[in-house]
Amino acid sequence: MTAQPTPKGAWKITFLLFLFMLVNFADKIVVGLAGVPIMTEMKLEPEQFGLLGSSFFFLFSISAIVVGFIVNRVATRWVLLVLALIWALAQFPMVGTVSFTTLLICRVILGAGEGPAFSVAAHSVYKWFPDEKRTLPTAILSQGSAFGVILAVPALNWVIVNYSWHYGFGALGVVGLMWVVAWLILGKEGPLTQTVAMAAADPRVPYFQLLTSRTFIGCCAATFGAYWALSLGLTWFTPFIINGLGFSQKDAGWISILPWVFGAAIVLLTGWISQVMMARGFTTRGARGVLGAFPLIVGGLILAVLPHVDGAGWQIAFLVVGSGLCGSIYVVCPPMLGEFTPVQQRGAVIAIYGAIYTLAGILAPSVMGSVIQRAAAPLDGYMTGFTINAVILVVSGLLGLLLLWPNTERARLIGQATQPKFA
Repeated sequence: MTAQPTPKGAWKITFLLFLFMLVNFADKIVVGLAGVPIMTEMKLEPEQFGLLGSSFFFLFSISAIVVGFIVNRVATRWVLLVLALIWALAQFPMVGTVSFTTLLICRVILGAGEGPAFSVAAHSVYKWFPDEKRTLPTAILSQGSAFGVILAVPALNWVIVNYSWHYGFGALGVVGLMWVVAWLILGKEGPLTQTVAMAAADPRVPYFQLLTSRTFIGCCAATFGAYWALSLGLTWFTPFIINGLGFSQKDAGWISILPWVFGAAIVLLTGWISQVMMARGFTTRGARGVLGAFPLIVGGLILAVLPHVDGAGWQIAFLVVGSGLCGSIYVVCPPMLGEFTPVQQRGAVIAIYGAIYTLAGILAPSVMGSVIQRAAAPLDGYMTGFTINAVILVVSGLLGLLLLWPNTERARLIGQATQPKFA
């Protein structure tokens, strides 16, 4: 398979799946972007809004695992179509007058539809590219999340400022349906599916051994800290800019782009540095494990300084850099897991990994909301919440440095199974 050329139409599918991830993250960010108007209109306390942010992740992890196993048997073309249709339909109830309960239920449904998104999209892309040509399309796919925020925030914020937050949700529903139509017409299943049949003949490593390996645990722990920061950014960054620092909704829309621009740069830079290190003979312990975990510690230390910095500009800068450095871990963990996971088990292991670290999405928004509600002033609550995030980042980074040894993990598991196929 490594000698195969890229099938015709592979880049068209890659672009469609890039748009798929773009819509995915636009759906995620809208509640945080419209946070202040939503809280004002629905008279929500910070704790209630934190619950709303967390609700998106209630079924996120469960659906990621379930669908991760389903795509081993069902064509990804149809799974992707169903997921995107769920996203679109979950937005439309918010166009009219809506209760807090309805909004909560719709976010839970949306989260269930979006939980498996990246793993299924990656699985689909891998059916179009041989092993040695997958790095670039995977990078393009992952950047759909950043561009989803960078492009959607100004457009959605314009709708929110000039019309209503209700229409922001409706606009996302329409865009989602447009992608569904495009995928129905242009989307296809990749031809490189014989690799699945080849892998089925290989010996398997017990899932217990894979999921209790120190590198798997290290990936979950390290990415948990990074996702805590990302979840706060999705839910609380814009309300912090408006209620904490005093910016207008209009200005906050542009400021909200900054963490995603910086984070996208970190993702691309980490991927490039990792490849250079590997080419120069570094072990994957250094070129992936240390490279991904160390920025978490630095980011946590920067966030720890945030409450002691004066001036809104400096506070935004520290928040953007401290949280943005976390993006490094997303680049290196899936390849590390792929180093020691047999091909036929890789999709499920990566899905389970994603399901575990995204549990931070349930906790982080609620913890922040609770802290803000109990603080003497909103700004004090935000600063306490960011300090908690700083501690979690430092601890997760240290655990990553301690546990991420993918090269020795592979050697150990190879010794326990009869020549499993690794990729």
